[in-house]
Amino acid sequence: MALILGFAKLEKIEIDETATPTEDEFLKREFSNISIAEIGLESDLSDILQQRIKEIEQCFSAGAYLSVILLAGSTLEGILLGLAKKHPQQFNSSKKAPKDTSGKVKKFQEWSLNSFIDVARDINLIQHDTEKFSHSLREFRNYIHPFDQRRSGFNPRQHTAKICLQVLKTAIHEINESVSNIST
Repeated sequence: MALILGFAKLEKIEIDETATPTEDEFLKREFSNISIAEIGLESDLSDILQQRIKEIEQCFSAGAYLSVILLAGSTLEGILLGLAKKHPQQFNSSKKAPKDTSGKVKKFQEWSLNSFIDVARDINLIQHDTEKFSHSLREFRNYIHPFDQRRSGFNPRQHTAKICLQVLKTAIHEINESVSNIST
């Protein structure tokens, strides 16, 4: 009995991006450089965001875990809004850009962190896993509302704060590596 093997030409290779690293794998990533200045935002905005990162690290050391979470989400949103203002064509032309009821892309000030994260992934500023973990950071950041926190019974722990800080560092690292690939 003869075994016949055949090969078929593929038009494209599809990569399954659903293989998100585990939480532990994500937390083990090390970054030697998480500089906001290299992103290329306006210098005064970069200074403010860099100060926030310093404050986040101080809050983490002090055990102020809710503050870490809230500041990490706010800082990520500030970075992405700053990038959107610097690269409006790329953000506005993304298929993930939020639209109003008439189908027109909303002004950046009307975008949610959810939209900024989705667009950042769509234009390849961040990777698939960072997008997924960024959405988790966004959900925890929403506990800025005390009634939501009370309703859920959420009490921030060191581990949760560490994950949120790592998400921010990962996003900054990936943006630093990819921002030059989007044209101005």
